[in-house]
Amino acid sequence: MKISAIKKTILLMLLGFTVMVNAQMNTKQVDSLVNYAMSKFNVAGCAVAVVKDGEVIHSKGYGVKSIVTKSPVNEHTQFAIASNSKAFTTAALAILVEEGKINWLDKVKDHIPEFTMYNQYVEDNFNIQDLVTHRSGLGLGMGDLMFFPDGTDFKMEDLLSSFQYFKPKSAFRTKWDYDNLLYIVAGELIARKSGMTWEAFIKRNILEPLAMDNTYASLDRIKDTSNLSASHAVENGEIRVIPTFKEMMNGAAGGIFSNAGDLSKWMLLQLNKGKFGDSLKQQLFSKQNHREMWKVHTVMSADPNPRYNSHFAGYGLGWFLSDIKGNMKVEHTGGLPGMLSNTVLIPDLNLGVVILTNTSDDGGALFSAVANAITDDYLGLDNFNWVDKYAAYYKQRATGDGDASKKVWDAIATADASHIKHKNYTGFYKDNWFGKAEVFKKKGKLYIQFLRSPKLNGELQYYKDNTFAVKWEYQDMNADAFVTFSLDAKEKAESIAIKGISPNIDFSFDFQDLDLQRVID
Repeated sequence: MKISAIKKTILLMLLGFTVMVNAQMNTKQVDSLVNYAMSKFNVAGCAVAVVKDGEVIHSKGYGVKSIVTKSPVNEHTQFAIASNSKAFTTAALAILVEEGKINWLDKVKDHIPEFTMYNQYVEDNFNIQDLVTHRSGLGLGMGDLMFFPDGTDFKMEDLLSSFQYFKPKSAFRTKWDYDNLLYIVAGELIARKSGMTWEAFIKRNILEPLAMDNTYASLDRIKDTSNLSASHAVENGEIRVIPTFKEMMNGAAGGIFSNAGDLSKWMLLQLNKGKFGDSLKQQLFSKQNHREMWKVHTVMSADPNPRYNSHFAGYGLGWFLSDIKGNMKVEHTGGLPGMLSNTVLIPDLNLGVVILTNTSDDGGALFSAVANAITDDYLGLDNFNWVDKYAAYYKQRATGDGDASKKVWDAIATADASHIKHKNYTGFYKDNWFGKAEVFKKKGKLYIQFLRSPKLNGELQYYKDNTFAVKWEYQDMNADAFVTFSLDAKEKAESIAIKGISPNIDFSFDFQDLDLQRVID
């Protein structure tokens, strides 16, 4: 469900001079590029597909599905595509529009009466397109803790009622801030209007017509997992296998598992404006709705990199939209623990590139570098050595992140906690949307546990003042956090504020959105 939050930053850092050349990358050159990228980044495996002028010109796997089994990746190996699933959700909505079951500007409450928002005006006027355009007024990733990490017990009714408790970060429909929860609401709307689950609708109305036979709308629909990639994380420079993330409620924000071969069909459908099959005689969605999905609904800042001479950027319906050297660019990234993906379409060149990786965080560097190199080549740009530039940036970034975290834990190792009275901190604290957390004493130490998110538990280690640090049981991603208590005049804790220790913590760990107040006995 994630975006490549650092991609724009890197582009701003790596300004370059353009030299026009005439070249188009062939499959041997793609092989050479990807193999070189694999040698520079700590990634177990990946798959790459390129479509051009209505044909699949490259579809291949690299590396291994698992560092344990050493089984090689091929073009049919399934990866979690995470937020690349969002475009499937908007395509499903387009199908319902064409069936006459909904209109794009219908109010959400007309279809889901129990839907709430942070004020009455926004709640009454929130329409279907607002669900999928990241312009709600809510902050980046707000509420993602309801399903991140996986294993929480939140249900759809919890989600639908939660928005009334969130505090907006901007005015309604004025600013882009990435959101996952509202896509899950869109999935619920699809289910209610179609009479089947989001997963069943995606399978029947998109995957089956396109013959995407090795693509699945959820992890539990994969009965034969022999060609499913494992998820990996890098810890202290070493790759390790981590559990596969499992979506809850529905997969509308990021639940699909697919592969290079099948996603080639998806890219061709998009480049053909909804048409597919022999002589493009079949149509999944209309040209009109294709334009609606590829129209800027939420304005974003254009990339000022002179290499690409971009003039606009925005978000459509499930797609990022921009211009690049006078050509429209349509793209989306996706990220879950151990799975990172990128889809890039240049419709003016009839070009599509998809890259699937199975390792955090270097997978994001690999898919960015490879996608940029391939599209640059088709745009007639010089070789910008994207792989080397991303490798250097990621090395610097990892060093900075490691140094920042090390300073915290080094300070904790020498901190004097003798004045801490555990009884002043123990008890239950409650947030209106995330529920209760318990601070308790065990074997002479303080611990914290979120009751609705079992993986968020760990020892509270004294840092300074009224702040502790917690190393969660959950270590598939770096989400360790500062836990700061506010005390009353008698030095008894009244509330808790939490924020990540790492400056590069994933935005879905939105601890800053919690307002944990002590529950009075």
